[in-house]
Amino acid sequence: MVTKAKKQERVASLEGLMTRSQLAVVSDFTGLNVKDMTELRRRLQAVGGDYTIAKNTLVKKALQDSPILAEAAPLFKGPSGLILGFDDPVGPVKVLVDYQKEKKRDLGIRGGVLEGRRVSPADLQAIATLPSREEMIAKLMGSMQSPAQGVVVTLSGVARNLVQVLEAVRKQKEN
Repeated sequence: MVTKAKKQERVASLEGLMTRSQLAVVSDFTGLNVKDMTELRRRLQAVGGDYTIAKNTLVKKALQDSPILAEAAPLFKGPSGLILGFDDPVGPVKVLVDYQKEKKRDLGIRGGVLEGRRVSPADLQAIATLPSREEMIAKLMGSMQSPAQGVVVTLSGVARNLVQVLEAVRKQKEN
């Protein structure tokens, strides 16, 4: 039997997770065995996410103190798993969608909350197609580097032309 103290400890733990997260996705975990759940957890942890299962009443109690994720409360009906994203919200969604495709198993994604806004399963599918944070930073750095690289090429072209002209003048004077 779970004591009141254990329940309060679990609620506090959930509150801690939820206050750090930018993303919360609610899914159905029925049909997942321990091996599959462990694999999904590891994949999520690799991209800065987490997968947790708790009683809906405890999760709803924890959500009351989290204004960012309070929108997710109506999604907790029946067996519910909670996918949380801490650093990059796109990474955990991609892992979840890829996992479903790879295992050919529908995890029953009910929806979620992204930075305080409720998102539907269709929205989450669209988010999964976005590039990751690292890819976006790399593209941004590449586009920022491009103009500077153009300036360098142009200036080196001017210097190269000057050297060629001086070389031609030198050869002409030798003759």
